[in-house]
Amino acid sequence: MKAIVDNPSINYRELLKRPVENDTEIKGRVSEIIEMVKGQGDKAIKTLTKKFDDVDINSFEIGWQDMVNSKNLVDKSLKKSIAVAASNIETFHSAQMAIPIEVETMPGVKCKLVNRPLKRVGLYIPGGTAPLISTVLMLGIPAKVAGCKEIIVCTPPPVNPAILYACSLIKARVFTVGGAQAIAAMAFGTESIPQVDKIFGPGNSFVTEAKMQVAALGMPIDMPAGPSELLVVADDSAEPQFIAADLLSQAEHGTDSQVVLICTNDTIITRTFNEIEKQIKSLPRKDVALKSLENSWSIKVDTLERAIEISNLYAPEHLILSVSNPEVFESSIENAGSVFIGNYTPESAGDYASGTNHTLPTSGFARNWSGVNLLSFTKTISFQMITPAGLSNLGYHVIELADAEKLTAHANAVQVRLSKLKRDEYDVN
Repeated sequence: MKAIVDNPSINYRELLKRPVENDTEIKGRVSEIIEMVKGQGDKAIKTLTKKFDDVDINSFEIGWQDMVNSKNLVDKSLKKSIAVAASNIETFHSAQMAIPIEVETMPGVKCKLVNRPLKRVGLYIPGGTAPLISTVLMLGIPAKVAGCKEIIVCTPPPVNPAILYACSLIKARVFTVGGAQAIAAMAFGTESIPQVDKIFGPGNSFVTEAKMQVAALGMPIDMPAGPSELLVVADDSAEPQFIAADLLSQAEHGTDSQVVLICTNDTIITRTFNEIEKQIKSLPRKDVALKSLENSWSIKVDTLERAIEISNLYAPEHLILSVSNPEVFESSIENAGSVFIGNYTPESAGDYASGTNHTLPTSGFARNWSGVNLLSFTKTISFQMITPAGLSNLGYHVIELADAEKLTAHANAVQVRLSKLKRDEYDVN
């Protein structure tokens, strides 16, 4: 982990660039995969699964009985923890249910906005070295709460039994397909895998690129969600042991993860570095964390205000405020996926079980994207109803605007109605 002292001349957007592979190479390879899946369907999925996962597979969908039986392969204590996490996630997301809005914008003109669930959603659940059981809950439970009728899960083979068990809880259909090919399959459909209405889920650089490419072709996605990242803002009230543990919790995700510490106190920085050296020795994923730390930084600043300013420039996926009065800075935070307030709020709690969603924008996309929430699984429909009196009040203004835009037929659609109202009024009189 590299250390620097803040200087106004430092270009933090450049200094703190996320570690990425060759963009041009990834774009080209992903584009080829997408075209292959679009053109060949299941045949392409079979070929690509053999190539990337070294697995021969004929039937991609896991049977429901296998899903049900997966509970026998999951430790009882883990099932209990999954139940607690699921309950908290459901509680928090149920509270986000939108209430229809109805407004009379002027006499006789009523407008209404309602939410409807997406019918079929596709969830990508990463596998690899760290199968994300929690991501099934973070995506599947809001989909259920929102009222989505069908949940499609794609995850690389071999599928972890705990992932299967979590999928059984949300009654998902599970397909053993990973990588960019899974995103393409959900976006365009194959003989086995149905096309979905929107794609959700994090993944590596190839998965993220695939999501961006299918989005450009018209498939809605939750957000660009790539390698994990964490930024900690700390002052002299912070606990170096806690900071080190939080930084390592994200560094162990993958070699392309990144962590940042911004601190006002030299001693805290030094002690944190010492704690990292001590704690990392016992981590099974030590080598992964060490590689991630090569991409990571600590920054000494003079004030917390400056720390927040740099954080907003970085726009972290996760932001921890390990400061004495964290609430003071809440209103100053403009760009972050999810914020963890105080020394006793570890980022891991949000990753698993506090109730907030852990599917968050990375790579600086927190500047203009939101994390997944209940409304991510819905769409809005607007309604309007205008009475004859309402059209009499509004019609002239619609005609004026339509004429100004030289859209005569638009104006006429109003004029014919107003003319009839006048005739009806004349006939009555």
